[in-house]
Amino acid sequence: MSPGSYTLLGSPGWGSALVEAALTHCDLRFAYEAIDMKGGAAARGKLTRINPLGEVPTLVLPGGETMTESAAIMLYLADVAPGAGLVPLTPGARRTQFLRWLAFLVAAIYPTFTYGDDPSRYLTSKAAQDELRAATDAIRTRHWSQLEAALSPDPWVLGGFTALDIYVTVMVHWRPGKAWFQANCPKLDAVAEAGLALPKLRSVWEHNKFIGGA
Repeated sequence: MSPGSYTLLGSPGWGSALVEAALTHCDLRFAYEAIDMKGGAAARGKLTRINPLGEVPTLVLPGGETMTESAAIMLYLADVAPGAGLVPLTPGARRTQFLRWLAFLVAAIYPTFTYGDDPSRYLTSKAAQDELRAATDAIRTRHWSQLEAALSPDPWVLGGFTALDIYVTVMVHWRPGKAWFQANCPKLDAVAEAGLALPKLRSVWEHNKFIGGA
């Protein structure tokens, strides 16, 4: 880790893509340290020494402090680069809605992956694991449909690019997958397509295998 620069510990396609895109959008220089999240405890050793939860994204700040939790990192980066528009900073309806939906994404939708991706961390019975996976999948689609119903037909969630659009662009690639969004949540799919089309973030999407390379 280089003193005086950001270091993002991540894994392509995982939640670290959120912060990778935000750092790039804000024109903040950073080093990327890849973690094999499926490689067992030994492969995650460096990560767990910094973040005992062993989760990505984990961001090491220029002063050496560690930040975890993607929403907290987004709010932090908005303070560092206020002109980037990552977070609406002026009090009012747009900021209120931003905070509402940011919390919804990280507190309602994201945990369905935390518990559903690997139920064996929480349950020993295979039947119970399958039940938890199915239940979290069903809850997730209901939550996405709730957000879909709240959106206006617009390329962005709030009528202008924010961190919410980064979340949508990344998360539509996770279960239930892009085809489901195309069929059931076309406004969210349109947000993701607009995000994938941003030239500034193309290298991020390629690195995370959301689009193909040149």
